[in-house]
Amino acid sequence: MFHIASSSHASKRELYAELAGLAQGLLAGERDLIANAANFSALLFHSLPDLNWAGFYFYDGTELVVGPFQGKPACIRIALGRGVCGTAAQTRQTQLVIDVHAFDGHIACDAASNSEIVVPLVKADGSLLGVWDVDSPLTGRFDDEDRAGMEALCAVFMQAVDAA
Repeated sequence: MFHIASSSHASKRELYAELAGLAQGLLAGERDLIANAANFSALLFHSLPDLNWAGFYFYDGTELVVGPFQGKPACIRIALGRGVCGTAAQTRQTQLVIDVHAFDGHIACDAASNSEIVVPLVKADGSLLGVWDVDSPLTGRFDDEDRAGMEALCAVFMQAVDAA
């Protein structure tokens, strides 16, 4: 049984460092992509405050398809270049959106979402695996510390993918 301790942290940086260690332990030795994605989603959704959706969209060679997640039902397919997820996948750059309503072409899968961060997931061989997507009902929930933390967490996830 895996236990997520509720400890207080002096900073986001410390929280993300702790989560990276927990993620490494959780993913260690497991080679199944879906199992790792499901556990990674659950770990972060239940450890980070003020989230209403956290999960994966995997690239099937044509478009992004929803993968394991925590939250309300989501859009199933997203074209590359469309919305925040499609933009992150196409540009291979993290998208940090303070207010999704100001993002041209935002796809509203959950009307409660007001801010979003999406990290592209690129394999060691340079191919696109998909994106890691996190939404919040709070406008301005994510900042550059969240960007750095999410990118570090995704690097841990991708190490497990590349090891499989």
